[in-house]
Amino acid sequence: MIKTLAINKVNLKALTAALASALLLAGAPATHAQTPTPTTTQIPATAKWSERMALSVLKRSPWLQDPALGDSWGYTQGLLMHALEALEHQNHDPRLRTALQQYGNKMVDAQGEIHNKDYKPLDNSLDNINSGKLLFQLYTDTKQEKYKLALQKLHAELQQQPKTSDGGYWHKKKYPSQMWLDGAYMASPFVAQYAAYFKEPAGFDEAAKQLLLLEKHLRDPKTGLLYHGWDEKHVQAWANPQTGQSPNFWGRAIGWYGMALVDVLDYLPAKHPDRPKLVQVLDQLAVAIQKYQDPASGLWYQVVDKGGQPGNYLEASASGMFVYTLAKGVNKGYLNKKYRPVAQKGFDGITSKLIKTQPDGELNLLQVCEVAGLGPGTERNGSYEYYVGERIKINDLKGVGPFILASLELNK
Repeated sequence: MIKTLAINKVNLKALTAALASALLLAGAPATHAQTPTPTTTQIPATAKWSERMALSVLKRSPWLQDPALGDSWGYTQGLLMHALEALEHQNHDPRLRTALQQYGNKMVDAQGEIHNKDYKPLDNSLDNINSGKLLFQLYTDTKQEKYKLALQKLHAELQQQPKTSDGGYWHKKKYPSQMWLDGAYMASPFVAQYAAYFKEPAGFDEAAKQLLLLEKHLRDPKTGLLYHGWDEKHVQAWANPQTGQSPNFWGRAIGWYGMALVDVLDYLPAKHPDRPKLVQVLDQLAVAIQKYQDPASGLWYQVVDKGGQPGNYLEASASGMFVYTLAKGVNKGYLNKKYRPVAQKGFDGITSKLIKTQPDGELNLLQVCEVAGLGPGTERNGSYEYYVGERIKINDLKGVGPFILASLELNK
């Protein structure tokens, strides 16, 4: 088994998932929502990791290729579609192009309305925005006005997003006065891309502002890591009464932030006054990411600074996000080339320790935290026990998407 969990009531969910991963490694079937579906199609072992994982997703996700089957506007699906789009730009696989176009047709009607149970604009949730990034390319490729209309509606939705007193997006309306690192990736890359695409430069200021506010409120100067969330009012059950910060460093939250930094920099003009600030923030984050990389495996822990403590484990989504952040940062010239081997070591750790290959070539990604949040109430309290006790899944798209993106940055 890849990890050892303390057997206590806090870790029962994590233990169950770890046993499922162990069964998969041993060749036994694992009961899971995304358990691979038997198929006769062989995925070639000679293909790049990015292509092998994308083809694996297509095999076990029939809704991606069947226009009659439903899909989701949720941020998780948006992350996957963004990764498939990036891969399609490189390899021009018609199967990926079909999946991307069908996704757009399912989600957006002729009037530019997004019709999906997961899209609830009145929730003022930043999670609503992430899938919108796919619409830029769909509008460019198809010239269908509905995609432009949908983009404009998502942008207008963000104009109504509640904010903290210093202008930071609330993560959701139901989380008042709270900024979460997750929201960095959900909103800022979309805002920056919208500004570039429609030539509305005020969006560059807004995208950078959100990232800089998160760094201001959530960075710990001692470790260089960022806490998961900040409560401006300092009243939430999880919030430090003095700082408003949540108490732990959750790997995927920091990963969302790192990916947001390198993606926003794709669109921010070279002479924008906040560009050097964001590059500096990225460099500081890279120092911390390298510092907390597990030296044996090259991976990162679910709670980043507490490796080796009971219940903690090497987590796939955070590891993939950190690899992507470092590799893209180097490729774009934002980071020193010394971080390339750090990224490569992390990627090698994922492929050697968290990937299980089936006889037909299908890849399965192990040890992905399903979800973690903060409140409402006291159950999701941001404690160490909370993070390591959340359910662990196989093939969760929050790990699969970053794996594909990281593979592309490393040309793997």
